[in-house]
Amino acid sequence: MSNKIPSNFLWGGSTSAYQFEGGFDQGGKGKSIQDTRTNIPQGTTDFKVASDHYNHWKEDVALMAEMGFKSYRFSIAWTRILPEGDGEVNKEGIEFYNNLINELLKYKITPIVTMFHFDLPHSLNLDGGWLNKRTINAFEQYAKVLFESYGDRVKHWLTINEQNVMILFGEIVGINLPKGGNKLKNIYQVNHHMMLAQAKAINLCHEIVKNGKIGPAPNITSVYGNTNKPIDQFAAFNMRVMRNWFYLDTCVFGRYNQLVINYLQANNSMFEYTEEEMKIIKKGKPDFIAFNYYASATAKMPESDELFDELPDQQKVKSVKGMYEQVKNDNLLKTQFGWEIDPLGFRNTIRELWDRYQLPLIVTENGIGGYDTLTSDGKVHDDYRIEYYKFHLKELKAAIIEDKIDIFGYNPWSAIDLTSTHEGVKKRYGFVYVNRDEFDLKDLKRYRKDSFFWYQNLIKTNGEEL
Repeated sequence: MSNKIPSNFLWGGSTSAYQFEGGFDQGGKGKSIQDTRTNIPQGTTDFKVASDHYNHWKEDVALMAEMGFKSYRFSIAWTRILPEGDGEVNKEGIEFYNNLINELLKYKITPIVTMFHFDLPHSLNLDGGWLNKRTINAFEQYAKVLFESYGDRVKHWLTINEQNVMILFGEIVGINLPKGGNKLKNIYQVNHHMMLAQAKAINLCHEIVKNGKIGPAPNITSVYGNTNKPIDQFAAFNMRVMRNWFYLDTCVFGRYNQLVINYLQANNSMFEYTEEEMKIIKKGKPDFIAFNYYASATAKMPESDELFDELPDQQKVKSVKGMYEQVKNDNLLKTQFGWEIDPLGFRNTIRELWDRYQLPLIVTENGIGGYDTLTSDGKVHDDYRIEYYKFHLKELKAAIIEDKIDIFGYNPWSAIDLTSTHEGVKKRYGFVYVNRDEFDLKDLKRYRKDSFFWYQNLIKTNGEEL
């Protein structure tokens, strides 16, 4: 038995187009919902410039190469390829990603491409978004353009980032539903359309991309019962299914999990689908599962529907009436932004994924957002980030070596500072500091944080010192 991480393990980092690229009005890019959204939290920036990667891509890739990245997971902006979501292809957008991919390959960095990361084309959104079947067809066209343009060099594809988050917390990440109507039914109809679009993309990838591999990228987390009361374990099971397995069961097994179907039927909110659509979904089998992990979750059974209705919105959005209520876990440390820290929960999550699906796994997000300060001598001391990664990567290594789980890569969030969806620029995730504030762009200069050098050494030694 080997007690080492495989030598071909894909160490790297992640970003997303709308949070990192900027260049919203450059290179023929069309508007996405992230360019037009108005519900940006007060006191935080929009995404129009972000980290200006669009104009710093060569420098950014060089920094990744200096860290020793073996892979880089990034998303392609749909509207940079198809400005209106479907129809005419933007040649400047094709060229931008061609250049980026070629630069990565020059440094022997494996590109891992997310096709859709929360940035639906604005024109499709005006036409009903994911509730309209036009978006399914548009996504299929988009997928075909991507595979034909980049499939000769890109062999690792991710379909939809955090589909489960979009369904559970949709308004935060740009799922806009019509006013009135059956909101619960509509959101699960959106989910079905995404599942169908994803399956069509998987099938196309297998047809077009020679040796191509493709999978979903949900946000998955282990769920604990709040107490040893059987009712809280019942709630934890409900949450695991509704938050995690409902989405992956559909993608991997080609069927909808009965627990959620029962819930929707009981609430007169069952979505519509055809047998032909389910055949397409069943055929679209993923080659691996990519997943994002930040923290575990803890659930209890809501005491009553009346008390549930009195929960604050923040808590209500993470819970489902009659099924589970997510609660804080006082056994866990918290980040500067109040997120729970649970390295063992990371290993639990990996084990549960492997046990249920027996598919190769890749971590496509894991990380800690915090307040970072640039010193007068150009340094950023982020020991808290190094500590976070050490504890999580010890558990990842144990999952690979002791649990013998097939994990082929680790791409934490994020490679370089970007704009947080909820907290703007002030919440920093990267190994590289980008010199800007919320509303003052400064010089956008890049500075290596202490974690940059730590991660560089970790990759160089393939995790030996963990």
